[in-house]
Amino acid sequence: MTAALTVWLTGLSGSGKSTLAEATAAWLREQGIAHTVLDGDVLRTGLCRDLGFSDADRRENIRRVAEVARLMNRAGTTVICALISPTRADRSMAREIVGSERFVEVHVAASLSACEARDPKGLYKRARAGLVPQFTGIDSVYEEPLDPALRLETAQQPVAQSLAELCLCLQARRAKLLA
Repeated sequence: MTAALTVWLTGLSGSGKSTLAEATAAWLREQGIAHTVLDGDVLRTGLCRDLGFSDADRRENIRRVAEVARLMNRAGTTVICALISPTRADRSMAREIVGSERFVEVHVAASLSACEARDPKGLYKRARAGLVPQFTGIDSVYEEPLDPALRLETAQQPVAQSLAELCLCLQARRAKLLA
């Protein structure tokens, strides 16, 4: 059995998922661990470009990403998924597809006001103006994880601290898989 994991970073837009995914990838690279990042924004330009933002399309987006992560885990690659994945039910589906022993749910937590203040892509401003319908956190719900493997308060701590906490979590999960 390999120690490949799926690290599922969930949180509002602007919470720091992509930043943390890239920092984690750099750490895994330094450790010599095969890995890849599946970023929701990037996937929607290719694999999931045929999907919109309805509840059904969001669920299908998550299903596809989880299936890819499962296949990559089986090939020995750790996968870092950075997706809003707004509902508990959809994240539960992803966990079931990947397998609970490999699935590491990480809540990249930042308040709506902190995410709006960051607004790196201008999406909140556009959503508030009615230009982005069904925007998570504005007119579409985000259900925080009830029992994530890790909760990182990204508005209150630097990326390096979040990364350090995540790395410790991953080291423990990898050791458990190898035991």
